[in-house]
Amino acid sequence: MNMNMSIQEIESAFQAEWVLIGDPETTENLEIRRGTVLVHSKDRDEVYRKAIELKPRHSAILYTGKSPEGAVVIL
Repeated sequence: MNMNMSIQEIESAFQAEWVLIGDPETTENLEIRRGTVLVHSKDRDEVYRKAIELKPRHSAILYTGKSPEGAVVIL
């Protein structure tokens, strides 16, 4: 895969998918601006397994879909 994309391009290309981003560029608040898409899938576990396999030095995992109503996100 290895495509450098903006966050808008990522969200548009991979709707409702988990995305492993290598060398993410972030804002002061650590919001992702752009990065290299290493892998993407609708299956979160597949992306996590690939992250373990690839062992990227700097990375982020992003979900591009909507959180279910009432969901709690723990970071």
